[in-house]
Amino acid sequence: MEPVTPPRRVTIVDVAQHAKVSTTAVSKVLRNAYGTSPTMRAKVRKAIEELGYRPYAAARGMRGQTYTIGVMLPDIRNPFFPEILDGITDSFQDTDYQVLLGPGCNGVAAEARVTEAMVDRGMDGLVLIAPVSPRSHLERIAGLVPTVVIGRHGPSAAYDTVTDDDLAGAALVIDHLTGLGHRRIAHIEHHETDPIRLIEMPNAVRADGYRQAMHAHNLADQINIVSTTYTQEGGYLGAQQLLARPQRPTAIFAGSDFTAMGVLDALAEAGLSVPGDISLAGYDNTTFAALGQVSLTSVDQAGHHIGANAARLLQDRITDRHRPTTQIKLSPTLIPRRTTAPPP
Repeated sequence: MEPVTPPRRVTIVDVAQHAKVSTTAVSKVLRNAYGTSPTMRAKVRKAIEELGYRPYAAARGMRGQTYTIGVMLPDIRNPFFPEILDGITDSFQDTDYQVLLGPGCNGVAAEARVTEAMVDRGMDGLVLIAPVSPRSHLERIAGLVPTVVIGRHGPSAAYDTVTDDDLAGAALVIDHLTGLGHRRIAHIEHHETDPIRLIEMPNAVRADGYRQAMHAHNLADQINIVSTTYTQEGGYLGAQQLLARPQRPTAIFAGSDFTAMGVLDALAEAGLSVPGDISLAGYDNTTFAALGQVSLTSVDQAGHHIGANAARLLQDRITDRHRPTTQIKLSPTLIPRRTTAPPP
């Protein structure tokens, strides 16, 4: 049997011959450069479509741009991050840019590997979602490639940021629960191991917001925190620890909806009902929080809006590398549902 010869890649020369124009004209159309008429652009675009021509990214990179945007996701299992990704991809939909993803795996080494790989491949800009890397690494990357960081508090002269007002979001939860009559309100936080990074991470700010809100309601003596992880397993283990303590809380504020799912598992396993025995609130207002069988009270930080703002900042940064950095802080809202009610 004769070996199958793979099809030859269509080149810019093929496009020029098909459109009966020069390769220079095709190049100008591809780069949106000055000096081509509407008729010329229409002919070239038609030839590109008919031949199925795809620009070679590496060659475009040698000319200055690859028209690729790298997005680092820390955890592909967390249902909140795809909402941010939707906001990013929607914003780039009508542009020449293609969004490519890389998993950060919630680890410093993995993040360094994926971000450096994006830089090495000549991507035009990066969006880093909730990175755990040291600020020094983030600023080094931003010095090489236009970068927007999502979910890290604190300004930087090297990169733009988009964050949720996590202090305000935590206060919304405590205000809601105390308004229902709760006093014994516990919180499950994501354990932060790096003291330098502590003031920047959303989980740490959220936990601080819980403490401040409890103080504001004269409930400092009721502060009750367990440190696990913002995962379903973390929520499950956190709820088990809270139930094992001498005084059971009447309400639990989980630091994320993902965490809240684990709390629901642990409470059901213990024979407790939500909200009959214990009220539960989450954070992120993910799509499954609104499902009828879950109906989770949650803080909405508008993931799509976060992603859209990050995309806009990145396009501005690509256009002008030297403009002052911008920090956007979005105001969250609380979405009350059936998992919160007055204490028994």
